[in-house]
Amino acid sequence: MTETGSEAAPSREVAGWNGRLFEDFNVGDVYYHPFGKTVTQSDNHQFTLMTQNVAKTHVDAHFAAGSEFGRPLVNSTLTLALVTGQSTIDLSMNVFANMGWDEVRMPAPVFEGDTIYSRSKVLAVRGANSRPNLGLVTVATEGYNQDGVVVISYRRTFMVYRQGELPSVTHSRPDESSLPAVPEKA
Repeated sequence: MTETGSEAAPSREVAGWNGRLFEDFNVGDVYYHPFGKTVTQSDNHQFTLMTQNVAKTHVDAHFAAGSEFGRPLVNSTLTLALVTGQSTIDLSMNVFANMGWDEVRMPAPVFEGDTIYSRSKVLAVRGANSRPNLGLVTVATEGYNQDGVVVISYRRTFMVYRQGELPSVTHSRPDESSLPAVPEKA
């Protein structure tokens, strides 16, 4: 009995999103990835310095003010990493290996303070001849800013596990008795 005098409602484990497997991809599918990210000055500086990029246009506001853009540009490889990361939830949570990026284009600049969103379209799906437990998926991905301007586009091919082939991971869980009981509706 709970404090209200009613029985506790039974609990059930609800599976979370576990990502797509090879069989879940169809040519022509379009995914609008759910997360956006506002790129901060700190993001731009940290990524640029961490990767030892010495281009002043990313970290020297005084220098960048003299450029045609009049302000610092976000490091283009940060934009590539961000948009690839945004697509992971829909495309490659169950990736075996990333095979590469092709036709990477940056048609418009990204500035500190821009919010970047992304989408991908499945272009090709085929089995991996040398690895029957995997399949190859090729997508076209675009990142775009808060105004709907495409700032990056590329094609990416990755190997993803087939159904029933995903490696299993065993980990310890705490006993559920520490979670509060849910009261039944009266």
